[in-house]
Amino acid sequence: MAECTTLDSLLEMGFDRNRAEKAVAHTGNQGIERAMDWLMEHENDPDIDEPYVPPAGNVLESSDSQETPTEPTPAAEEGAELSEEEGLKKPMTEEEKREQIKRLEELMKVKQEERRERERREEVEREKQRRKQGQELLQVKQKLQEEEMKKLTEQRRREKMEDRMAKQRVREKIARDREERAQKFGGGSSVVSPTSPPSEAAPSASSGSQGPPPAKKDYDESRIQVRLLDGSTLTAVFKAQEPLAAVRVYVQMNGVEGQDFTLLSPYPRRVYTDMDMEKPLRELGLVPSAVLVVAKK
Repeated sequence: MAECTTLDSLLEMGFDRNRAEKAVAHTGNQGIERAMDWLMEHENDPDIDEPYVPPAGNVLESSDSQETPTEPTPAAEEGAELSEEEGLKKPMTEEEKREQIKRLEELMKVKQEERRERERREEVEREKQRRKQGQELLQVKQKLQEEEMKKLTEQRRREKMEDRMAKQRVREKIARDREERAQKFGGGSSVVSPTSPPSEAAPSASSGSQGPPPAKKDYDESRIQVRLLDGSTLTAVFKAQEPLAAVRVYVQMNGVEGQDFTLLSPYPRRVYTDMDMEKPLRELGLVPSAVLVVAKK
């Protein structure tokens, strides 16, 4: 009678017979609460609605199949008759059935609320884990970005240092060239002065017969005057074999640093290209002197 009571109670509460039979069988018919717990825990199983096939020896099978074929004693037969009579004498009334169903429904509500609360806690825990993983991922990204910024900063610092060193080398070269020119000019004046007194022979030589034309002087230096964008001028002396790029660097260091410009000759007008920057001043016809103009590109 207890087995039927559990199964009937589940059916009266609205559970499907197939599910109710599974719940009673899997819980060993240990009461309505255990069966309800099993139903709520397995209601989302993919095979929950598959037809239930009771296994051999299932609790829902008739108790006659489980009894051994022993001959009952007269006392046992009398006790069984009394039990059957008591069961028949005390059936559950409709009121008792309604009370039991009401109690079971309340119990089911409590179980469902506990399940929802458990699921809510699990969802909160999953959300915490998700946020934690997101924060860890963000920290990793920030660390990678910081390392990349450090590399870029170090690279820019090296580039600036190399640029300063290159400019310093150009300044030192210009200073050495100036010093060499100053020493050369100073030595030349002292050497020429002793030879200046025999100036009396010059008029006599010129007054004599006309000789061959003097050979063209081979200048090894050039005096360059550069007119800047603001109208001011720069003047410097360069070696005839120096490339035009030396003049450009000199102008860049002393006049228009940080601006993009080109050089040109006003007459005859000629704009010097990047290829001309590698040519010597002598080859470009800028010896012994020349005037150049700075123009914007």
